[in-house]
Amino acid sequence: METQPNYFIAIAGNIAAGKSTLTGKLANAFGWEPFYEANAENPYLEDFYQDMERWSFHSQVFFLGKRLEHHRQLLDHPGTVVQDRTVYEDAEIFARNLGKQGIMSPRDYDAYRRLYKAVSMFLPPPDLIVYLRANVETLVQRIKLRGRAFEQDISRDYLERLNELYEQWIGDWTACPILSIQIDNIDFEHNEADFANIKQDILAALQQKPI
Repeated sequence: METQPNYFIAIAGNIAAGKSTLTGKLANAFGWEPFYEANAENPYLEDFYQDMERWSFHSQVFFLGKRLEHHRQLLDHPGTVVQDRTVYEDAEIFARNLGKQGIMSPRDYDAYRRLYKAVSMFLPPPDLIVYLRANVETLVQRIKLRGRAFEQDISRDYLERLNELYEQWIGDWTACPILSIQIDNIDFEHNEADFANIKQDILAALQQKPI
């Protein structure tokens, strides 16, 4: 019997872009193992949204540690895995934004970057990154719909800055293939035709090898 290939697929995108939803639907559709973002586990997250300057370093180091832990587990997993948000986004998007805005102090940001670079250089990249691209209006609407209290005060300017950093990161990324999906006018959560198109695009990006 021919051995089925195993893949490490990561879902990237801004806040409320649909990463967790797509992760779950792909896992159910293909029998892949999902690894979800550790928001619920982060003891600093609500404090961070209330006082970013005080809690930014704590929150980002927690996320970095959990994402690196997941990344290693994903690489060692015997089957195909799909990850909700990558370790690269923590460093290249969220921590970078905090450093650029002066919310994370230069000393803390330098310590964070040194830690990230020292560890991430030993981690192989995913086989594919699926980037969910959305405009700010779409993100704002989705944040309101999902109703997380600590997210409701996130500003449009903040989301726009993150979008800009995502575009820079995606534009410079060369370590593995990227599949970019514009989600503003599709509903892959409820519309099976939209989800079917995404599945086909992912299989094509993986060179249509059997799953």
